[in-house]
Amino acid sequence: MQLRTVLATSTAALAAATCLTVAGPAAASAPAPVSHACSPSVSLDRFSDALDKTTYDGTFVGNLSALAVDRDGSLAALSDRSALFDLDARTLAPKKVVPLADENGAALDSEGLAIDRDGTRLITSETEPSIRRYSVDGKILDRLPVPASLQVAPAGRATTNQTFEGLTLLNGGRTLLASMEYAISGDTAGIVRFQTWTRTKNNHFKLSAQYAYRTDATFLGVPEVQALPDGRLLVLERGFTSGVGNTVRLYLADPRHATNTADIENLTGQADVHLIKKTLLTDIASCPTLGATAKQPQPNPLLDNIEGMVITGANKGRLKVLLVSDDNQNAAQTTRFYYLRVRV
Repeated sequence: MQLRTVLATSTAALAAATCLTVAGPAAASAPAPVSHACSPSVSLDRFSDALDKTTYDGTFVGNLSALAVDRDGSLAALSDRSALFDLDARTLAPKKVVPLADENGAALDSEGLAIDRDGTRLITSETEPSIRRYSVDGKILDRLPVPASLQVAPAGRATTNQTFEGLTLLNGGRTLLASMEYAISGDTAGIVRFQTWTRTKNNHFKLSAQYAYRTDATFLGVPEVQALPDGRLLVLERGFTSGVGNTVRLYLADPRHATNTADIENLTGQADVHLIKKTLLTDIASCPTLGATAKQPQPNPLLDNIEGMVITGANKGRLKVLLVSDDNQNAAQTTRFYYLRVRV
């Protein structure tokens, strides 16, 4: 009895050891979890190239420069070739396209988009620059005033294709803010003006305060801004270097204590001018590639010419932020959507 007991115990111990020996290498070969972190404040859930080089209703689905969430929860995507798409928020499938034009029927260089509380569309064009209010079906309802200094030369001091890129509504829709992409002549390179308008009693917008924001480098411009409920902003900075690729950084910015620069002719770094304060949230090049590929050199194959941004919601203390790249209808670029979670 005792011998059988010892043998049984030894056999069981050997079997257990064998199991441990077999299980060890299998556990070691299990794939490590994929990190989605771009920084302590930002993570990348996923990306989608579903709309790259596609068409809808005879219109090329690309050149996307701005995003907005419509009142029904669908996604509005603005093309800088004078078209506004209605996309399914879950699948990105186009559901509708509305052509846009100026008062003379000419195409816009449409760059910035905000959807007002009544459903009308506020859309910038870099050409003059201008901001017009459009109905859902693309009819012009109103046109906002623009300061003379921000108009394209020779009428003003701005450079063609470097004017109103970002557009957002803040203060519960009472204030509209547009960001210039680059500095105007007479201002120090890298200092960009943010213009605001306040809503009037008859639901128009009148010129209001102006603020100054400094980009990290003179080759970086501001393609998009988005307002947070507390008055702060998410700001994209973007640039391109031939042979290297894109630089795209996301900042948290606070204009609430910045100097009103509307009456300051030249911004040259004056000590008494308080610029918009900003904090880096992430450099998109630091995000995981998640299998993305690039058609041209990039610091990270995930990167492309990111221009559009919208806050689509919040979950567990983090904002859901959607970015989109403008492929310029170029075979070497990609229309790509980026799904971020941002903690501010």
